[in-house]
Amino acid sequence: MPGTRTSLGTTENPAVRIDAEAWNDIYVVGDVHGCRETFSDLLNLIAPTEDDLIILVGDLVRKGPDSKGVVDLVRSRENVVSVRGNNEQKLIDGRKRLPSLSSDDVSFLESLPLAISWGDSLVVHGGVDPRKPIAEHARAELLTLRSLAPEGGYERPYWFETRRKSPRVFFGHTVLSEPFETDWAVGLDTGCVYGGRLTAYRCSTGEFVGVDPVTTHVDRSSDAIVDPKLGEPVP
Repeated sequence: MPGTRTSLGTTENPAVRIDAEAWNDIYVVGDVHGCRETFSDLLNLIAPTEDDLIILVGDLVRKGPDSKGVVDLVRSRENVVSVRGNNEQKLIDGRKRLPSLSSDDVSFLESLPLAISWGDSLVVHGGVDPRKPIAEHARAELLTLRSLAPEGGYERPYWFETRRKSPRVFFGHTVLSEPFETDWAVGLDTGCVYGGRLTAYRCSTGEFVGVDPVTTHVDRSSDAIVDPKLGEPVP
């Protein structure tokens, strides 16, 4: 993976810092979840050159029909990189298995950093708590953070609706009815495995681009799809 490997406070939280000037453009892509065909359609739409960098927000695998194909595609292209998602972590920890993936594939998923940064931008899978420094986050928070409510889950306030500080955080994990963008957070999981679009953000222009999936692979309750909105900042 291009970039300098660092740490977010502890060795539990490996991170990669990239040189944005080494790339013509940077695209950040939402959760693919094994939807290789849809991901290929998005790449065809973007038509990146070798000098453009594609960064995925994690959850390359599980739920969709072709996790192996997604992993192979990412591994085969030097200009496509990813942070680790909670579904990768489940395979690494042995909590879930995918027979299509080899031990070498799982080792590759384990090599993925929890964060990728450049300039004043940061990519993680789940999120960051605006109430504390990024360096103080545990791995589980970076992978799964969604709600700031004591009970968590799908209860407001959501961290990304309340964030009002740098760096700007690109994230997935929380399935959104539409992409979310503020100066402090950009949400990209629009649920392609659930019948929503696969969404990317072009950093040079600030535009969202996306493609529709061929089919819905997994049904999802509307209660677990967030209609994002700007919330009140947390103290």
